[in-house]
Amino acid sequence: MFTGIVENIGTIERIEKEESNVHFWLSCAFTNELKIDQSVSHNGVCLTVVEISDAIYKVTAIDETLKKTNLGQLLAGNKVNLERCMRFNDRLDGHIVQGHVDQTAVLKSIENEKGSYVLTFLYDEISSGNVTVPKGSICVNGISLTVVDSKVGEFSVAIIPYTWENTNLHELKSGDIVNLEFDIIGKYIQRLMNR
Repeated sequence: MFTGIVENIGTIERIEKEESNVHFWLSCAFTNELKIDQSVSHNGVCLTVVEISDAIYKVTAIDETLKKTNLGQLLAGNKVNLERCMRFNDRLDGHIVQGHVDQTAVLKSIENEKGSYVLTFLYDEISSGNVTVPKGSICVNGISLTVVDSKVGEFSVAIIPYTWENTNLHELKSGDIVNLEFDIIGKYIQRLMNR
């Protein structure tokens, strides 16, 4: 379980394919603190550390994960938002994030609002059944954010300068694909309402 507060930006050092699996080797500021079997959020995707070698560590994404996320599009040198799993004695600064990506979205636009940024995303609400609500929580590439505007299949978020500079959002451009995890409480309510 995670909070959606990005702890560090990691760099993909190399990628290895093995049948339908992809192994990512990454470096980050806390590699020396990781342990085998530890869960780490990578752009919002919960992956398990399977190997550590000096200053880099390895995680594996299976075919199912690659189909539902943007991980299959990553290349060596790309930056990835990282968060280690939550400790239960810590403050919950973001919102409850499971690290289970629901679907992807496409970045429609970025607007500079004199120091802050408004990002608008398009996603398939009709077939997925996922919804956003104004002032609700959404996790974009592992970042806990608040929805500003919400329309059918579209939502926007406002980004403060700190989040812009300390996540991989500043590297995005229109047309890029991001991972979405919708608010768990909202998903339960929606499911109950559909019954």
